[in-house]
Amino acid sequence: MLIILAFILLFHVAAAILLFVATIHNAWWVVSPSGHDVIYADLWYSCNSTCYPVENSHTADAAFLQTVQATMILATILCCVSFFVFILQLFKLQQGDRFVFTAVIELLASLCVMIAASVYTAQNKSFHVASLQEGSYGSSYILAWISFPMTLVSGLMYLVLRKRK
Repeated sequence: MLIILAFILLFHVAAAILLFVATIHNAWWVVSPSGHDVIYADLWYSCNSTCYPVENSHTADAAFLQTVQATMILATILCCVSFFVFILQLFKLQQGDRFVFTAVIELLASLCVMIAASVYTAQNKSFHVASLQEGSYGSSYILAWISFPMTLVSGLMYLVLRKRK
C-alpha cells in the first residue's frame, strides 16, 4: 500500500509540475520565419493582437485569451490544492474511506486544463497578429494536453483509492 501511495504522490507531483511549466513557459505558439530567429508567443508576454492597443483588450479575441489564462491558472491552483487536501485526508480519514474530496478537486483541475487547451486550439489564429499566424503549436501547448490525461487519471485514482492499514 505504501508503494501505491508513493506512486500516486509522484504522479500527482509530476502533473502539477507539467501544469506549472505549461502555464508559465513561453512556448504556446512557435513561429520560425526563414532567416530570422524563432519567435515564441505565449499566454502572457509576446502576446498578440489582443494586447496592443489598449482598446483591443475588450474584444472577443481578448476574452478567449483571458479564458485560457484563467483556466490554466485555476487548473494549477486546483492541482496544488488537491495535493494538500490529499495529505490532510491521508491523516484524517477513517480506514476504508475514499479520497473523494481530493478526487473531485483533481477532476476539476483536469476539466480546466481541457477547457484551456481546447479554447486555445479553436481560437489560436485570432490571438496573434498577422505576421505570427503562420506558426505551429509549441512545447507548452503540448505539455498542457499531456497534463490533461495525467490529472484525469490522478483524479480517478483518488476516487478508487481507499485508506487501508
